[in-house]
Amino acid sequence: MAIKQLSVFVENKPGKLLEIVKVLADARVNIRAMSLADTKDFGILRLIVSDIDRAKEILSRDSIVTITPVIAAEMSDKAGALSSILEDFGFEHINIEYMYAFTASTALGAYVVFRVDDTESAERVLKSKGIPVLDSLSI
Repeated sequence: MAIKQLSVFVENKPGKLLEIVKVLADARVNIRAMSLADTKDFGILRLIVSDIDRAKEILSRDSIVTITPVIAAEMSDKAGALSSILEDFGFEHINIEYMYAFTASTALGAYVVFRVDDTESAERVLKSKGIPVLDSLSI
């Protein structure tokens, strides 16, 4: 099942990332995973958080914020784990727009987050291969 990710446009200036992280902390919203890609003038901060609605409400006051469905697939810690998933997606012609990885508590393990062009097909492929994915209740 897809989970919701926030994408936040961040001005590329010292202290801007701190402002975002602090406002979320003050609202008691836990950041579960994050990725930051930058250009000269702005960055795109991608966040998976404990309370997506609260985080969007807070961050929308000062930034452009969008919600995007992504898939967080469990990864084993062994050579070839990622290539196997990528091959499965390739056989189904699923395009990966971007991805990033994160680790969770020992009980949850390590995950790779995929933004794909066909979420339903990607979920079907992962399920058919027995690869667990996080849902919004797991976050």
